Amino acid sequence: MKKILEHILKGIVKHPEDVVVVELQEGEKKVYEIVVKPDDVGQVIGKDGRTIKSIKILLSSLSGEEEITFRVVR
Repeated sequence: MKKILEHILKGIVKHPEDVVVVELQEGEKKVYEIVVKPDDVGQVIGKDGRTIKSIKILLSSLSGEEEITFRVVR
């Protein structure tokens, strides 16, 4: 899933070479920490969070896991 998430993110940001995704396990939840340049944060989150919500739905359906969380870090 990490590779798929990186691929999606690199396609939507202005600085794809600076995208870093760290996969963590916190109890029952899988957490993906997304590190991007400050001017790419808006691209990742999207208007009203639509982009990040869509990515979450896509990854949840591919993995079969309900508990996926994202943290966007600058």
